[in-house]
Order: sequence, then structure tokens, then C-alpha cells
Amino acid sequence: MDSRHRFGKYKVEREVLDEERLEELTQRKTYSDIHPPLTKQLKESFRCTVPKLKRSLVGSFPVLYWLPKYSVWDYGMPDLISGISVGIMHLPQGMAYALLASVPPVFGLYSSLYPALIYFFFGTSRHISIGTFTILSIMVGGVTEKLAPDEIFLKTNGTNITAEVDITARDLYRVKVAAAATLLGGLIQVFLGIVKFGFVGTYLSEPLVRAYTTAAAAHAVVGQLKTIFGVSARRFSGPLSLVYTLVDVCSMLPQTHLPTLVVSAVTMALLIAAKELNGFFSSKLPVPVPVELLTIIAGTLISSYANLQNNYSVKVVGEIPSGLEPPSVPSVSLFGEVIGDAFALAVVGYAISISLGKTFALKHGYKVDSNQELVALGLSNAAGGFFQCFSVCASMSRSLIQVTTGGKTQMAGLASALIVLVTILKLGALFQELPKAVLASVVFVNLKGMFKQYSDIVTLWRSNKTDLVVWLVTWVSTMLLNLDLGLAASITFALFTVIFRTQLPTYSVLGNVPGTELYVDMETHREARQIPGVTIFRSSATVYFANAELYLEALKEKSGLDISKMIIYKRRQEAKQKRREKRAERRAKRQAKREKRAQTAAINMSGPPDLFVEDEAGCCTEISMDGTITEKEEQTWSEKENGTVFVIPSSPRTVEGHCRWEYLKGGDPDCSSLGWMSELQDGDTTTLGSSSEDTLSRDLERVSLGSLGKWTWDIHSIILDLSTANFTDTVAIKLMKNIFQDFSEIDVDIYMAGCQESVVEQLERGDFFCETITKGNLFASVHDAVLYCLNNRGATSPPRYDPSASLNSSTKL
Repeated sequence: MDSRHRFGKYKVEREVLDEERLEELTQRKTYSDIHPPLTKQLKESFRCTVPKLKRSLVGSFPVLYWLPKYSVWDYGMPDLISGISVGIMHLPQGMAYALLASVPPVFGLYSSLYPALIYFFFGTSRHISIGTFTILSIMVGGVTEKLAPDEIFLKTNGTNITAEVDITARDLYRVKVAAAATLLGGLIQVFLGIVKFGFVGTYLSEPLVRAYTTAAAAHAVVGQLKTIFGVSARRFSGPLSLVYTLVDVCSMLPQTHLPTLVVSAVTMALLIAAKELNGFFSSKLPVPVPVELLTIIAGTLISSYANLQNNYSVKVVGEIPSGLEPPSVPSVSLFGEVIGDAFALAVVGYAISISLGKTFALKHGYKVDSNQELVALGLSNAAGGFFQCFSVCASMSRSLIQVTTGGKTQMAGLASALIVLVTILKLGALFQELPKAVLASVVFVNLKGMFKQYSDIVTLWRSNKTDLVVWLVTWVSTMLLNLDLGLAASITFALFTVIFRTQLPTYSVLGNVPGTELYVDMETHREARQIPGVTIFRSSATVYFANAELYLEALKEKSGLDISKMIIYKRRQEAKQKRREKRAERRAKRQAKREKRAQTAAINMSGPPDLFVEDEAGCCTEISMDGTITEKEEQTWSEKENGTVFVIPSSPRTVEGHCRWEYLKGGDPDCSSLGWMSELQDGDTTTLGSSSEDTLSRDLERVSLGSLGKWTWDIHSIILDLSTANFTDTVAIKLMKNIFQDFSEIDVDIYMAGCQESVVEQLERGDFFCETITKGNLFASVHDAVLYCLNNRGATSPPRYDPSASLNSSTKL
């Protein structure tokens, strides 16, 4: 079907609307009506009413909203099955990720318990699983090993320092460091949520997050290599720590502990095979098989019966205390040392959680409050800090299990926390013989999904080169500068790309689509027609201080009017004209005196007298009565004629003092040009061959004249399409005022079209409007501005232009 018949046609007949007429028709509210005074806002915020109190309580405690409506019959069984499935995953992941955080495994179980209970009361997402996560565990491990390295916990034998590490003291201090960083990160999240800074996660774009997690996965792999190979390699911190650690591990590969390597290889092979089978039969299984849990149970049983620790020196988890630890206040003295890492933990954890929460909320048709999520996650971490937990956030793998097994509400998270609680109280001691190599293998295999993100490079290369650069810079900076500095460098670079793209937007001149009121870029559309006498200029970004000068330069280039040089040249010509007029007056007086003296001398002289005629430069030329001129003088006049530029007004000066100027550069004199020159009055020519007042003046004249070919000056109106601008600042307002004033000097009218209401308000507050610039210069759309220009200045447009050929003839002027 023809698209013209498929979409149909419409015909609109209305008057041309400028901003004043539009405000009159729509009755636009004033700024005070939209924005009440600050005192009134404060009064309203402190006023307490029953509905407002109810909304505040429900907003702060979302459990009060959904728990009274909870249906055990509809949601009870799905949430219970989902909670058990997720709780089973919490056990191996909690203990394995504790190794990444460089703390004993039992603290990974604590981190899977307390934060999940807190989130049950304050969270708004129904499907995310709060607990340990790979990336945050790696970040915590970087902090703990930086502040508590093995070197400061070496045992002493009298006065001698041995090579043996006091593991108990080291682990105790690392737990304190992790708890302090977790508490401080949670407080930062709570503060940001209270002040409504939930949008902070938006600064982490998807390419940045995926590249960051990919690089963090590489850090996790390198950190687990020493456990997989059974070597005692050092773990470095700071910039290039990944390189140093990898070099140290490779240097110790000849010392690989073969039994540990065999355990790691067998575990990884079984895990990979089981996960592939699990994925292949996922559609036929009601619940995914808990591969990690089965692996840990099998590894514990084999290690216990084969006595791997004593017979083959395979390192095991060791003592896991039964019961819960009492709460304790983290060391506040460590806050100053971990504040940078705590902020990074807060931002990264929130960004991962809110992205997962919004994804599941969109899929299942409910809303997630970003500020409340920030508060809920912060309270979970802050409370966990008092129970020796390390930083947590939502986990992609556990959240997917919670969704696929039928989880409906936060009750699934509560059920999973109860599974972890039972394990801590009754089953923890059973995992004491679990080899650490098994946990390291679980971490290694679970990172497989993150390494698949390297395919983003190919995808971004095809779709968006800028996002590809952000991805690569994030990956490189995180790999080389470590996780905290890498995140800061990545966010900074991502923000710079935004500034760069707004600072260098696309500038275009718009043309009309024949038969419509639409205007498109003429460079990218063949059928777009330029409106004769009218230039429509548009920027793809808002105009502000960073791109204001570039906006003006682009306007000069696109319009073909170098307004700065034109105004300078025009003013110089006007000044020269005034000087020529004064010299002409003085010459007239002197000439009258000479004629009088000549008449007197003629009477007294017997021969024919000679006449002296003064030229424009003030030099006297001797002319005999027979009309001959010396050869030297003739050459001088020829040079002046060849360098002459004629500046003449093509229209009479108006009441406001404006007139239309035309510039004609003289060449070799011929009959026509000499005849035209003879019609000029004295003072209408400017000789560039004569000496100027200074070198700068002469250079400016030469440059201006060299570009006179572009100054066709057939433009009577310029329309600035500001439909893309959503704000403006003082620099942009001054720039717009200068554009209006400068172009008016060369008789070019400036109009603005498509301004949003917020931009109009900012123009009003910035004293943009004055006697010469009114709201009559602002139009509702580009089409309104074009029709106004043609209606008021159409006489100056070329006769070949027919408005009905390209504009909707039904539009009423």
C-alpha cells in the first residue's frame, strides 16, 4: 500500500504564533505560580497530616504496604520453593566469596543472612536476592589485603621473625577492616537515599558496568590462582597490582602443589559439565539442580574420608564456629583509611542492585523506588557491619533462580535467609574439611558468564564507537589501576564523553520538505529546499558555556556571514567615509582660495597658467592648461584604480539607522567600470593601495576582502531552532543577545523557534528581552517563523521562489 494512503493526510489552518500570542492563547502561568516561595514550601513540608504520615510510613517501610495484602494461598508455596532454592545457593557462594574478600568462610554465611533480613523490611524489589556478590567481594578483598597484608602478621620466635604468618590475628584484623568499610559504605548509601540521590547510579552506564565487572572478574581469577595451584604467592594492592600478582604466581608455578591442582581441575571439570547439563535440561526440570551445593558436599565427604589435609597437605576451610556472633561496633578509627573504598562499594553495589531491580520490575509490572532502594541497601550494609559482614548487593545468578523458581515477593528472601540461619546454627561444623581449592573452583566457574561479556567489543564496534571507547577505557583502567581507582577513572572518562558530545554537537542548516511544514538537514536530505532569504540553523545539543563560542562559529560558517569581520570592515569604511567627508570640506575651502588666487595671478601673468588639483590623499597634482599629466602621476592613478573597493549602500538608510551594504572589488579598469566610477560621488571609493593608519588595519582589510566572495548577503532572516535546548545559562544568554545585536547591524533579522517553557523562563530571568528583542522574536515552531519572515521580508526574496511549492498553502498567515 502506498505510504501516502496508509498514513493519510491532514490539513491545519491557523494563525502564525509567536511567543506572545502563544502565551495569550494558552494563558501560561507565571514563574511564581509554578514555583511557590521558599517559605511556603518549607511550611508545606513540615505540615503533618494523617494521609501524609501514612504515605511517609509506607514509603519508609514498604513491608507495611505489601504484607497486609499478602496471600498465603497464592504466593506462599511459590515463595517457599524459591526461597529454599536460593538459600541452597547462598551456602556455597557465601563461603566461596568470603575467600575473595580474604576473610574466613563463616563470615560469608553471615553476609548472606543479616542483610537479607534487613532488606525484607525496607526493600521495594520483589525478585532480587541480596547477599554476597563476586565484584563487591573482590573489592572488599582489595581493602582487607591492603590494610592487613601478611607481612605485618609474621610470627616472632623471641627476637627473630619467622616466615610463618599468624593467620588468626590476620583474619581477625581483616574482618574488622571489612566490617568498617561495610558500615561506612552503608551509611553513605543511606545518606544518598535520604537526600534523594537515587539517580547516582545512572552515571554508571551499561557499557561501563559490563566492562568494570569483566575486569573485576579478571582480578578474581588472578586472586584465586594461588589457591587453585596451591602456591603461596603474594597479593599486591594499588596500581598494577594485578600485573605484579600474576607475575608472582607465574614465577612460583614450578612449586605447584599437585594434589591441590588435581582437586581444582576435577572440581572445575565436574562443575562445568554439570552446569551445561543443567542448562540443557532446564526446560524439563521444575527446579535447577543445586550444582554448587552438591559439589561442596561431595568435596567435603571425599576430603573427610580421604583425610586430604593430613595425607596430602591440601588446605581446608578449617574451624567454622557454630552459632551467631554477638553484634559489635566496627573500628571507627579505620574510617579514614577506607572511606574511598567505601564510597566505591556504595556506588557499585547500588548500581548493580538497581539495574537488576528495575529489570525485573519492568518485566513483572511493578515499580521500584530508586531512593528507597538506596536506603534499603544502605541499611542492610550498615546493619551487617555490626555483625562482621562484608558489603553485599543483589546477585544476578541468585535473582534469576528466584524468578525462575516462581518467587513472587520478598518472602522468598526471608525463606532463603532462614536456610542460611539453620546452616550456621546446626550444619556449619560439617564443612570444616572442605578443601579451599573446591571453593576457588566454584568462584572460577561462576565467572564464566562475565568472561562472555568480551563479546560486547564486537557488538559496540558495530553499534556505537563512543560506548566502545568507554568500555575499553573502563576495562584498561580497572585492570591497571585496581578496582577503586579504575572505577573513578571510568566514571570521569564517561562524563567527559558526555561533555565532549555536547561541546561538539552536529550543526545543520534546515530546508523545507516540499508540501509540508517539516524541516530537515539539507546536507543529509536531497529533496530538502532552502527558503530563499532565510537560513534555519539548528544545533543537536543545548547551548551553554562549553559550546557557546563553537555555536557562534558554526552559525558564521553555515550562514556564510562572518559577522565579526563584516562589522569590523563596515565600521572602518564608515570611519573612512567620515574622514573623507571632512577632507572634502577642507579641500573645498582650499580650492576656493586657490581659484581666487589663480584668477588674480592670471590677470598678472602673460602665459597660460597651470592648475593644481588635490587628490583624495591630499596630494596636489600639477595639470597644465592643455590637459596633460606627467607619466609618474598617471602610474599612481592606475595603481589606485586597480586596488579600489567600492562600498555603497544598496538601500536607503532607515529610521533606525540601518541600511543594506554591498561590496564590489575593483579590477583592471575598462570602459564600463570607468563609466560606472564616474557616476560615484566623491568619497564613495576607498583606495587600499594608499598607506593605511597601521598594519593591523591593513591586514584586516586584506582578510575581509579576500572572503568577500562568500558575502552574497542575500539573507534577510536567520531562524535559530532551539527545540533541542532544555536549559540555558548566562553565557548562552549573552551570546544570543550579541547575535541579535550584531546581525541587526547588517540588516539581518534573527528569530528563535521551538523554545521550551523552561528556556523561555530562563531567558526572562536573564534579562534577555529588551526594546529591540521581544517575545515577538520567539515563535512556537520553525514553520511559524518562516511564514512570518516571508510575510514581512518576502519582498527581498528572489522572484523565482514560490511559497506554495514548498510550504503548505493552506496555512493561514
